[in-house]
Amino acid sequence: MTALVTGATGFIGSAVARALLARGEKVRVLARAGGDRRNLEGLAIEIVEGDLRDADARARAVAGIASLYHVAADYRLWVPDPAAMYATNVDATTDLLRRAANAGARRIVYTSSVATLGIPKDGGIADETTAVDLAEMVGPYKRSKFLAEDAVRALAGEGLPIVIVNPSAPVGPRDVKPTPTGRTVIEAAAGRMPAFVDTGLNIVHVDDVAAGHLLAHDKGRNGERYVLGGENMTLQEILERIAAITGGRAPKIKLPVAAILPIAHMAEIVARVFGGEPFVTVDGVKLAKKRMFFSSAKAGRELGYAARPADQALRDAIAWFRAVGAL
Repeated sequence: MTALVTGATGFIGSAVARALLARGEKVRVLARAGGDRRNLEGLAIEIVEGDLRDADARARAVAGIASLYHVAADYRLWVPDPAAMYATNVDATTDLLRRAANAGARRIVYTSSVATLGIPKDGGIADETTAVDLAEMVGPYKRSKFLAEDAVRALAGEGLPIVIVNPSAPVGPRDVKPTPTGRTVIEAAAGRMPAFVDTGLNIVHVDDVAAGHLLAHDKGRNGERYVLGGENMTLQEILERIAAITGGRAPKIKLPVAAILPIAHMAEIVARVFGGEPFVTVDGVKLAKKRMFFSSAKAGRELGYAARPADQALRDAIAWFRAVGAL
């Protein structure tokens, strides 16, 4: 029986594909022609070439599968054309999941994000029940994932065998792009972060997130969502841990978020004029106003999910970035 993994050339998707192979499953992946396939090198997998937004590619990918892990998403905190992001994260997702069910998939694991969850106004720890609405979603990425998760829950309500997982901020090996969190690790490990803002993240090892996907497949309840997280840490704590690992010096200067916002606006203007991505984004700065702390207690109770200490995730990430020359 074959498991289809979308997004397997990326960070979480490649970890899911490797976890499936490790337990003896046949793995098929959907990958764009000419895309970066470093994360697939050496893996005994079947590759279906095509873009997620191509209906024909979606049809070819789901043929004969027993399960689907839909990890792929357009994950950028800045995008010049938000319509492309909605086309991938909402429209293509909804169609893919329908096609997978019609093709006979007995279980579908949809990878959402903690970005779709509410943040307590008192700065406390959020979970799957923390209330939020679309108006609170900052930027096209969060809005697109919020709308996508709504659509996926509606499909589950129709009887499709879907379980939703909400990873927090994954860290670890094979972050080829890298993710925004990975870029933070690189800059801090290289000693290029002279200051920080008062924000916080939930740091989790990418391989624990992958294990959580398989647990959701095996034990999750249809229509339910599960936070797959690790350790809640302030940005200052993260930078101090990285400094301890590398032998460097953690920054001591704390900047107000308002001081960074004009720089982000200018960076986005430069990116629009000259191309490329801004090194800091307006949406990213706005998100930094809140500490994004989450609980994985539900996944622990219902799935048996557990995460290793954040220090190990940071150590593995730094070792991998060094090995590939990113540091």
